[in-house]
Amino acid sequence: MMAVRVGAYKAHYWMWTEFGNNPVSFTFCQGQYIKNVTVHDQVNHTVSPILFNVNRDPGEKYVISPKTQEYKTAMSIISPIVMKHKATLEPGVPSLNYCDAAVQNWAPPGCEELNYCLSGPPSQPKLCVWDH
Repeated sequence: MMAVRVGAYKAHYWMWTEFGNNPVSFTFCQGQYIKNVTVHDQVNHTVSPILFNVNRDPGEKYVISPKTQEYKTAMSIISPIVMKHKATLEPGVPSLNYCDAAVQNWAPPGCEELNYCLSGPPSQPKLCVWDH
């Protein structure tokens, strides 16, 4: 679980912005870097989630300090919801962890009329290998 939104507040439990292989070659847009938010590696914030008021700050640029009463009040509402969710969660079978080249063939509607449908390879789903 990366983040949870309840009402106006969104609590980020994990942060991860960049998906490339070479973090050194990736730079954030000027003015878009936010400490502990725009990060190259997965960062665990489960002890003290990063909190935003997305009604007031839809771009999620201004972190609400854990020292404020606003943070404490919002997290006192969000935390029990997260705990209940985790306690009652029944793990399922991941449906997006499989790769299959057969689903990537080019055959848009109408291609039959043009006699220009490309047939895909046979379906051979396998677990994806993610470089992260």
